Amino acid sequence: MAFQIPFAERLNNVETSAIRELFKLLGKPGIISFAGGFPDSAMFDVEGIREAVNAALTEEAGGALQYGATEGYNPLREQLAAFMTGKGNQGVMANDLIVTTGSQQALDLLGKTLISPGDKVIVEGPTFLATIQCFRLYGAQLVTAPVDGQGVDTDRLEKLIVEHQPKFIYLIPTFGNPSGAMLSLERRKKVLELAVQHNVLVVEDDPYGDLYFGDAPPPSLLALSASVPGSRERLVHCGSLSKVLSPGLRVGWMVGPAELLAKATMCKQFSDAHTSTFAQATAAQYLKAGRMPGTLAKVRAVYAERAMTMGNALRRELGDAIEFVQPQGGLFVWARLTGAGGKVADGGELAKRAIEKGVAFVPGAPFYASNPDHATLRLSFATVGVDKIEEGVGRLGQAV
Repeated sequence: MAFQIPFAERLNNVETSAIRELFKLLGKPGIISFAGGFPDSAMFDVEGIREAVNAALTEEAGGALQYGATEGYNPLREQLAAFMTGKGNQGVMANDLIVTTGSQQALDLLGKTLISPGDKVIVEGPTFLATIQCFRLYGAQLVTAPVDGQGVDTDRLEKLIVEHQPKFIYLIPTFGNPSGAMLSLERRKKVLELAVQHNVLVVEDDPYGDLYFGDAPPPSLLALSASVPGSRERLVHCGSLSKVLSPGLRVGWMVGPAELLAKATMCKQFSDAHTSTFAQATAAQYLKAGRMPGTLAKVRAVYAERAMTMGNALRRELGDAIEFVQPQGGLFVWARLTGAGGKVADGGELAKRAIEKGVAFVPGAPFYASNPDHATLRLSFATVGVDKIEEGVGRLGQAV
């Protein structure tokens, strides 16, 4: 009798990412891919990171190469607190945050510490696919709050809070993945007011907030919490250096109530002991050197040009067959097929046709925890030069 591995029942709650399945099709020669969700490696400040590595090994080799505190390497925690303060998050001290192995580990720690099987969690529709999978793995029942060009619909959100009494609410207020939406200042304040009024925890995931193209976005929920009494203790903020410095460093952080951070630290301790101290020391030296503003200015300019190129090309090549809000930051264009003129109106169907034409993107349906909109799609402009964007969107126009 063949041996069958006795997998945990919770694995029945999740399935292989549809995006990862799509990547298997990208080996076709000549494919122009708008499917990725990562930054352009050509934008990495290799020289600055090299200097930070050398400084870490020269000035603090013992700390950089040794086991470290689960909460995080203290020089990095201090630099991250200063980084946060510089963005308007007043009152954030080193002890107010823990370092995580990317912000994705922060989501996993939230699942471990907060979710019991059957608990309800409100997420945006659409939202980050890994969040859907992570929270479902811990048995959460996900409730979807609709999103428009200004982020989550706070009127609908309030009704869902009253109806479902969620354990917490998970939002990506600034240039969310995949929607690219930026939550308006008015709605940000409303979210914090709802947290206090209904006594519910809000998780703010903010990996893209520094990637704005024009004016800076409204202050983060964390920054605004100072003006809404009672909201700070009901707020968790997750940050990351992956999109602005290097995803290979795997450095993220979580700001939150002390009691929650203590429980998360306990869970992290028996998960990975601590985030790589070498990576943390490198990140600390990089931030200390003051190179981040220059790096961000360069990255913003490049991504802004690519986003504008993609938007213009989509309008020219697909016309009324597609609708979207021009992104003001982040890495993505979130679009919806209209079916105008009898053209294809299903993102999954278009994805298959597009591959045949030599261009790839991600259909939007997998980004919904419930009631998916099959007409949606996500296109990333981050890793493709302007000429290839023009060519790829041209191919997409042929596929429609």
